Amino acid sequence: MSPPRTERSATLGYSVNLLDRRAEYRDDTGYMAELAASPHARCVVLQGDVPLLRQRGGTAEALFDRTDLAELGTVREKAFLGLDEHGPIYAALLEAPAPENDQGHDDVVAMDLRSLAVQGVLPPHILGVFAQAKSLMHWHQRHRFCSNCGQPTTVGSAGWKRECPACGAQHFPRTDPVVIMLAVRGDRCVLGRQARFVKGVYSCLAGFLEPGETLEDAVRRELFEEAGVATGRVRYLASQPWPFPASLMIGCIAEAAADELTVDFKELEDARWFTRDEVRQMLAGRHPDGIGCPPPIAIAHGILKAWAEDGEGF
Repeated sequence: MSPPRTERSATLGYSVNLLDRRAEYRDDTGYMAELAASPHARCVVLQGDVPLLRQRGGTAEALFDRTDLAELGTVREKAFLGLDEHGPIYAALLEAPAPENDQGHDDVVAMDLRSLAVQGVLPPHILGVFAQAKSLMHWHQRHRFCSNCGQPTTVGSAGWKRECPACGAQHFPRTDPVVIMLAVRGDRCVLGRQARFVKGVYSCLAGFLEPGETLEDAVRRELFEEAGVATGRVRYLASQPWPFPASLMIGCIAEAAADELTVDFKELEDARWFTRDEVRQMLAGRHPDGIGCPPPIAIAHGILKAWAEDGEGF
């Protein structure tokens, strides 16, 4: 049995994944063949970027056995994800059906991964497996050709590598690191919103980590670029796999040096200071102006809770 996860990260959506990945065995073809032949092998299945689920008796099941998988369609890619207490689990990517094709599976439904998390359709440890599968299959879909010579690549290491037979290049799945941070000063913090956000929702600022940059410097740069916030000390709080398509959100809190804001309206629709009491109201859904924050599955929610309710700060 896996030891309990007590870190803040484990409270977030997509972050609980209890699989034993057996990464050291991915190149052991004999061992991998034994796992693939196991009668206990199961798959999480995606069609494009969308998970497929089977409905049974009012509940949704995420794991399909070999017979189920064969009935669903043609498998385009498959990768070993790891072992649970019952046996091996794989990710399978199906060929997309033609728009007019009725597959005739009335008990199989497609549901995007964000909705699955927000609506609580699946338990946390299965959401984590789907996050792993979705990010990995997204990489396979977009790396069928060698970036070095342009020739088609083949799959190796149980789905965790693509190799080019023409030039010998090896390609591995990528994860894009993103810093997401809360700038605080005394009893206030800076939150912003983009035009694409749900009306009234404000969140932590965020941005991609650049080559040759520390997490701390990325936090400082993004806060200054987007809102003109000069910051000093930076603390790490938590991280979250974010499979849209394959990011790792790295949550931090930063100490603002001044009150002035200079908002980059190309990046943000608005940014402003909020008091700790306001953030508590937002978390509880009771802000008098109807202002809200991201849902509990998101690391932004966890960061706000850590500061406003748990006393994280400087």
